[in-house]
Amino acid sequence: MSRHRSFMIGALLCALVLAAAALSLVWTPWPVLEIDMAKKLLPPSGQHWLGTDPLGRDVLSLILAGARNSILVGVIAVGIGLGVGVLLGLWAAARRGWVEEALMRLTDFSFAFPALLLAIMLTAVAGPGIVNAIIAIGLHNIPTFARITRAAARQQWARDYVLAARACGKGAWRISVEHVLPNIAAVLIVQATIQFALAILAEAALSYLGLGSQPPAPSWGRMLAEAQTLLFQAPLLAVFPGLAIMTAVLGLNLLGDGLRDMLDPKLARSR
Repeated sequence: MSRHRSFMIGALLCALVLAAAALSLVWTPWPVLEIDMAKKLLPPSGQHWLGTDPLGRDVLSLILAGARNSILVGVIAVGIGLGVGVLLGLWAAARRGWVEEALMRLTDFSFAFPALLLAIMLTAVAGPGIVNAIIAIGLHNIPTFARITRAAARQQWARDYVLAARACGKGAWRISVEHVLPNIAAVLIVQATIQFALAILAEAALSYLGLGSQPPAPSWGRMLAEAQTLLFQAPLLAVFPGLAIMTAVLGLNLLGDGLRDMLDPKLARSR
C-alpha cells in the first residue's frame, strides 16, 4: 500500500478533515457561535490562531465545525446517488431493451439540470436550506452512478461466470446482486470518492450563494461569501476556508486516484 503515493497522501488529507470534524464535536478553541464585536477582524494570534471574522467569532472554530457540515452533505448526497443510481444501473444492464434505453435517456435529460440549477429550483419552491442542498446534490449524483453502473455491469454480463449462473437457473436480479455487483464494486468505490469531492464543492458553492446551510450554522462556502467584501481589509478570511475546501477536495481526488490504481488489476499488473 505504501507504494501508492497518491493513495497515502489522499488518505492523510482525508484523515485530517475527518479529524477536524470529529474534534469539533467535543472541542473547539472558542464557542462556535459566540459573537464578540469588540474582537472583530483580529489577525492571527496566540489567542485566536486564525483570527476572527466580522462578528468576532473565532475562525479556527468555524472551520473545524464547518468540516462537519461538508462531510454530512457529502455522505448523504453520495449515499442517495449510490442507493438509487446503482439499482437503476443494474436494472438497465439486466433488462436491456426498452427499459435500458428509457433509463439512459432519462439520465441524459437529468444532466441538463446541474446541482446548482436544481438547488435554485428547489429553493424557489421550498426555500433555501441544507436539506434542499443535499437533495439537489443527491439527485444530481443518481444519473452519474446509474450510467457508470450500467456500463460496468454490461461488461460483466458477457463473462462466463454470469452464463454459468444463468445456466443454474438464477434470475437476472439475483445474478446482478450476487455476482455482478461485487465485481463492479471497485469502480463504484472510486467514483464515490470523486462524487464526494464534487459534493463538497457543490455545497460550498450553494452556501456561497446563500442556498445551502443557513446562519448561524458554520459553512466553508458562506465563510468565503462573508470574506468577499473584506479581501483588502482582511484577506486571510478568504484564505483559510479556501484552504479547507482545497484540502478536502484534493484529498478525496488523490484517494480516488490511488484506489483506482490499487483496485484495477490491469494497472496493478503494469506496476
